[in-house]
Amino acid sequence: MENSSVFREITPLMSEDCFIVFDRTKKEYSYPVHVHPEFELDFIENGNGVRRIVGDSIEEIADLELCLIGNETLEHGWMSHGASLNDIHEITIQFHKDLFLGSFLNKNQFYTMSVMFKNARKGIVFSRQAVQNVKEQLYSLARSENGFDSVIKLLTVLNELSLDENARILSSDTFVNEEESNDSLKIQKVINYLQLNCNNELHLVDVANFLNMSEVSFSRFIKKHTGKNYVEYLNDLRLGIASRALITTHKTISEISFECGFNNLSNFNRMFKKRKGITPKDFRGDYSRMRKII
Repeated sequence: MENSSVFREITPLMSEDCFIVFDRTKKEYSYPVHVHPEFELDFIENGNGVRRIVGDSIEEIADLELCLIGNETLEHGWMSHGASLNDIHEITIQFHKDLFLGSFLNKNQFYTMSVMFKNARKGIVFSRQAVQNVKEQLYSLARSENGFDSVIKLLTVLNELSLDENARILSSDTFVNEEESNDSLKIQKVINYLQLNCNNELHLVDVANFLNMSEVSFSRFIKKHTGKNYVEYLNDLRLGIASRALITTHKTISEISFECGFNNLSNFNRMFKKRKGITPKDFRGDYSRMRKII
């Protein structure tokens, strides 16, 4: 779901380049939440307390951070958030979205990378162990000349990251435009139905009937494609809708809570903080401070 008012970054990556690397040291984050069409791999070292925003995910990072963003409409950014920062080491790699796509990723040897790039549409944060495994390679890549060997190094890093079983998807479905495969279209149909009816009682049987599926088949479908059961998925979707409303409207938190199907404000606040690690009020405030309207 793209918001045309968010800052759109024009990156220095040229059409003739495979990728570009930025290796820098900084003491603060002041760049606004933004979008761009290029894939972006962000490594941050010594950034304890920095707050990361990806779609409707807001989290405080530790001393090591590695994220992959692969969606030109996914809003993302980092903010100092009052953290007492020393020298932050940041390596950012941007590459064209079609660099490794197409028939190349359809081969069996690149299956895990293909899955990773699909998940990157919602933003991925990698496990600490995975970051440790590729850290020296990222240092080497940042020092490399931008020749053929550097492409092999980037491929090696991406392949290693694609094997990280503890990587996490960050943003919810409501912030992402899914690709038009049969299953993603069906998921989008579910999302549209739930969005239109989110302030009503939404039983599993009703959604299953809407898709002309049995309850058992629908339950398996949701679990397979989202990793969550129906109730978990519905709650996360409602929280995603609420997050968007907190960002784009001036409605009160109470109004948003009830419009998204939470009949108890305390329960909404508690569930929002449990899922996102931040209260709805602070979420709205942090996003407003990081956004640049143009």
